Amino acid sequence: MAQKIGIPKGTRDFLPQNVLKRNYIFNIIKSIFELNGFSPIETPSFELNKTLLGKYGEEGDRLIFRIMNSGEKVKKADTEALQNNELGKFVSSLSEKSLRYDLTVPFARFVVQHQNDLPFPFKRYQIQPVWRADRPQHGRYQEFYQCDADVIGSKSLWHEINLLQIIDKGLSKLNIPSFTIHLNNRKILSGIAEICDQQENIIDITQALDKLDKIGEEGVVKEFEKRNIPTDAINLIKPLFQLSGSNEDKLSVLKSFLEKSKVGLKGIDEMEFIIQKIKLLGLNKAKLNINVTLARGLNYYTGSIIEVTADDIKMGSICGGGRYDDLTGLFGLKDMSGVGISFGADRIYDILETLDLFPKELSKGVKVLFVNMGEKETEQAMVLANQLKENGISCEVYADHVKLAKQMKYANKLNVEFVAVMGDNELINKTVQLKNMTTGEQDEFSWNELSNALK
Repeated sequence: MAQKIGIPKGTRDFLPQNVLKRNYIFNIIKSIFELNGFSPIETPSFELNKTLLGKYGEEGDRLIFRIMNSGEKVKKADTEALQNNELGKFVSSLSEKSLRYDLTVPFARFVVQHQNDLPFPFKRYQIQPVWRADRPQHGRYQEFYQCDADVIGSKSLWHEINLLQIIDKGLSKLNIPSFTIHLNNRKILSGIAEICDQQENIIDITQALDKLDKIGEEGVVKEFEKRNIPTDAINLIKPLFQLSGSNEDKLSVLKSFLEKSKVGLKGIDEMEFIIQKIKLLGLNKAKLNINVTLARGLNYYTGSIIEVTADDIKMGSICGGGRYDDLTGLFGLKDMSGVGISFGADRIYDILETLDLFPKELSKGVKVLFVNMGEKETEQAMVLANQLKENGISCEVYADHVKLAKQMKYANKLNVEFVAVMGDNELINKTVQLKNMTTGEQDEFSWNELSNALK
């Protein structure tokens, strides 16, 4: 009996047309990164557990794919921990490496490891896959690509402004019809915790707040209660759920709320600077929205927090990022502030596919297919095909001498633009019959005319 085949949930195969569309996204984002002075790097698909664990919070750590030790190392598993129901300790004894959860923490490790070879501030971009053991659903995969751009070695808020412009330019160029950049600051969240006298519960507060758009106000309140946040603190925070008006109105309310928090007011100052400068410089299509409940659930953010959503389709965030002041400090390199963004290429793909926004020319196959009419004709077709390729015209010669109907079916499946036919008469006259597969029109061209005719 044949083995039943398949792939793991949360992963996908990509057919040629899928890859062409994905490369279209990657190439646009890459070109904008390079236009803004970012240089490419790559890091391994898996890292040591000590590099990744503890950097994403308890929730993030649970979503990291562990790689089981192999060979003799398996014998060193701590079976006593298993018997004592210490599952975390047992799992750690079975695994030394994990698939990367994102590109930012590996980038911090990269910077520390190669600090003597890099100019600072260092501007890098990276387009590679990451893995998360999340529950697969529409727009959420266990294997997906991130397109990151980071600046490390500078505290200047002008980098945030440049990154917001890159988001705006990239999504505009990708024809996303309407999108919103949501902005917050970790210092504001810390200030809220301070005003509520809940500094020790900042992680619980931010993780609960970050779920507002998914579970609503009542759900967040229940989350607070589940995490033992006192009722008086919850009542102080609740009015912030309904913060509305212009960005300036929101900042005014927040400034009043945080007037006794030095760290909170510092966050307000940073937010005001960004809002003012973006207003001065302008954006193409993006709307900028202060969202005080935005936290993104990552423990390493220390300043600006960025998240982008498409306005016309329910998809979750399609881009995000933020400022991290001492992520490299976890690996021994102190005082190396950084800020970065990440385009969610897979969700962007789904939006473009759903709204039929990919350029139509991406669906085109090779420009010309020479059908096989016999040995002599094929030999001449190969000569002409080489000449066309020298002129930058994509083409293919059907290698097998089979029925013409089968070759035309192949041309249709490939979405070929033109089919070139040469029989005995064409060989004698040194011509080619060229059929336009879209209109059905057919014209005859000399071998010397063919390249110019196709151009």
